[in-house]
Amino acid sequence: MTYITRATAAAGVLLAAAGLLAAGPARAEARDTFPGNWLYLTVTKGDARSGDTRGTLLLCNPPQGHTRAAEACTELAGTDGDVSRIQAKGVFCPMIWAPVTARARGQWNGRPVRFQETYASQCVMNARTGSVFALDG
Repeated sequence: MTYITRATAAAGVLLAAAGLLAAGPARAEARDTFPGNWLYLTVTKGDARSGDTRGTLLLCNPPQGHTRAAEACTELAGTDGDVSRIQAKGVFCPMIWAPVTARARGQWNGRPVRFQETYASQCVMNARTGSVFALDG
């Protein structure tokens, strides 16, 4: 096999591999959707580098995903899927700095949902987001 033939064959392999890599994310995105209203929820304790993250998929048609899915879906339905509009509860939370970051991404009534907020503590997060991020039950 000559140098030019080997170079051409190598170029063909590289182009084919590049085509597969380019097609990969499109397939992953197609699997990233579910029928109806859904959110992928995560809560990270500590700073963002801590790695102490819990997550779950909340499906609302019918409600499932974590132990308070029905409550979370009802709260989200009242705000058209906008986590930031959930009415805060009048709860006393100790003034202890133990940050948590809540994230949600998904779809509600055909619109994309993206939410991220860091709260002073889990108590504050629960007071402001209701059952949505109550992943521990």
